[in-house]
Amino acid sequence: MPISPLLLLILALALGLSGVAAGVLWARRRSVTICPERDSHDRLARLLVDEFEGHSNGWFWRTDAEGCLSYLSAKVAAELDAPDAPALGQPLPTLFRMDSASPETERTLGFHLAARTAFSNYSVRPASRAKLERWWSISGRPIADSAGAFLGFVGSGSDLTETRRADAEITRLALFDGLTGLANRQRLRLSLEQTLSASSVAPRTSALLLLDLDRFKAVNDTLGHHTGDALLKQVAQRLQRASGGDGLVGRLGGDEFQVILPNETDRTRLGDLARRVIFDLSQPYTIEGSAISIGCSIGVAIAPEDGHDAETLVRNADLALYAAKGDGRGIHRFFRPEMLAGAQSRKQLEDDLRDALAANQFFVAYQPVVSTKTERIVGYEALLRWEHPTRGLISPADFVPVAEDCGLIESIGEWVLRTACLDAACWPKDVRVAVNVSPIQFANPALPTVVTSALAKSGIVPDRLELEITEGVFVNENAATEQMFRTLKGCGVRLALDDFGTGYSSLGYLKKAPFDKIKIDQSFVRGAAIAGNRNAAIIKAIVSLAETLGMETTAEGVENHDEIALIRELGCSHIQGYVYGKPARAPDVLEQLAAGGGRAIANGFRVSRSPRTAMLRTARIQAGDIVGEVRIRNLSTTGAMIDGIDVEAGAGEFEVLIELLEDQMFPATLRWAADGKAGLAFAESFNLERLAAATTAPVRKAG
Repeated sequence: MPISPLLLLILALALGLSGVAAGVLWARRRSVTICPERDSHDRLARLLVDEFEGHSNGWFWRTDAEGCLSYLSAKVAAELDAPDAPALGQPLPTLFRMDSASPETERTLGFHLAARTAFSNYSVRPASRAKLERWWSISGRPIADSAGAFLGFVGSGSDLTETRRADAEITRLALFDGLTGLANRQRLRLSLEQTLSASSVAPRTSALLLLDLDRFKAVNDTLGHHTGDALLKQVAQRLQRASGGDGLVGRLGGDEFQVILPNETDRTRLGDLARRVIFDLSQPYTIEGSAISIGCSIGVAIAPEDGHDAETLVRNADLALYAAKGDGRGIHRFFRPEMLAGAQSRKQLEDDLRDALAANQFFVAYQPVVSTKTERIVGYEALLRWEHPTRGLISPADFVPVAEDCGLIESIGEWVLRTACLDAACWPKDVRVAVNVSPIQFANPALPTVVTSALAKSGIVPDRLELEITEGVFVNENAATEQMFRTLKGCGVRLALDDFGTGYSSLGYLKKAPFDKIKIDQSFVRGAAIAGNRNAAIIKAIVSLAETLGMETTAEGVENHDEIALIRELGCSHIQGYVYGKPARAPDVLEQLAAGGGRAIANGFRVSRSPRTAMLRTARIQAGDIVGEVRIRNLSTTGAMIDGIDVEAGAGEFEVLIELLEDQMFPATLRWAADGKAGLAFAESFNLERLAAATTAPVRKAG
């Protein structure tokens, strides 16, 4: 069956430009008489054109030879008509303007009309900015009569408005945070890159604030994500108000936010802004009747001194934020070059740490735990040590946090547990071993299996193993935490609460958790024997609490003989500290147990003393009428050690004057003297800050 002209017309309309339709438009314009046999086809064509224009996104247009519109679909004309200037009869370029967001439209409509060249799918908008926001795609081609005379342009168009609005919504979703409405990570990155783009003269200046909410995770864990989301919305509003609209505020994700401040480099103003943001975000929130308090830490980096490109600036702001968290949270820190050096050192430490276990660089040292009643060694605490092949011994305070951050603490912790149990199998059967368990290990449901496996392999009975758990396990206390305690106690091991009083101390979890022992942190022990110190009262309160709950107590960090007497008097059941020996390797432990028959031998200073500052400076000293010159070796608030003095044996104690500040003599008592050295006790406490302010000589803390 041959294809009819009607089908050809419909096909042409579907393509957006119909030659037949163009003929109809021409006929409408010129009132050309057509033959009767084509009349029905023309009426059908007009019907189809009307249907197409009225019920689709498509429309038609035509100009005369002068470029003025002679036909325009009614729905488009209605949007372009002005009360005093209808669209018909006007030049096409006066009604439509090119869409500047469309890069493919390289040449103007006026150019094509003047050059009489065809164009296709040009994106246009109404020339009048007061008109309704519309977008169209427009195509056209020149037409001529049978003699080749130019008659004008004929063309078609389609409405792109909904498509453009959908694209705009997609763009909005791609560049804005769906929860808070702030700029998202993508938009922040693009904005920062644009801000930092170097001009022809000099690099652009800008400041970047990186924010992290403190204690937000606890809100999600305790009150749920719905409350957490509501909190983030309020945080976003406060952050926008605090920033004053001077920069771009965005959310990176989770509880991290960012503020970009173009052309701002003044550290005083930035510091004021950071403090204002921290203060505002730290004020209580009320959500569904719940009062919520969180905090905020901020890292600040400034371009170009802290980075010429976005990646470097963000990295350095993140390092400053890390420093703010490390310095106590709730503060701001500016980036400093040494932060990068520290991060690089940390990265190298992490890389080395990954090889340390396989290379047998770790070892376990054991510090004795002594009974205050019998002075016998009742156990040892297993302490992890790392002997680096080139850096020597590395402090656990340096590498344990790195191991926790990079996911190595569980494998290292399991190795310590198994090693400690195997070593304890060689000790007397009444000597326990204590092993530290990190919160990350405690949260792993496989921990009880690891414990029972270590016990089975070593052959020691379960109650000889004591697991020391810090208060950090209670930060996210839930049903799993309680179940872990029950399971571990079911294994028969002992549980000790380590570093009590330094973390998230709560009497509530002492009632719920089945601890056998409380370890009193050394910060309460140090100085407890010095007159006027209140630590002894705190220790006494902890001991009374533990006894009421049926728990033992161990005082950590005991270093002097008078502290032993005090701890015993306060009722602590056990002592641990340098006074009974520093941590020793496994072979030395066997020698220690054999040498004393299980009894501990105390060493160290007889009397507690204030922390001392080491130095080497000359000073005048006067005893009666005799004046001489000595060297001060170290100094504390209560006394000093000097050398260069000659005191007769058996002279005993006597009063002196010593020059601690220039031309200022202070009374003191010479307590002892030996080998040219002597110890002085000041008559009144001396403020070391006075010395620091009066001298430029470098001082260092005594190790």
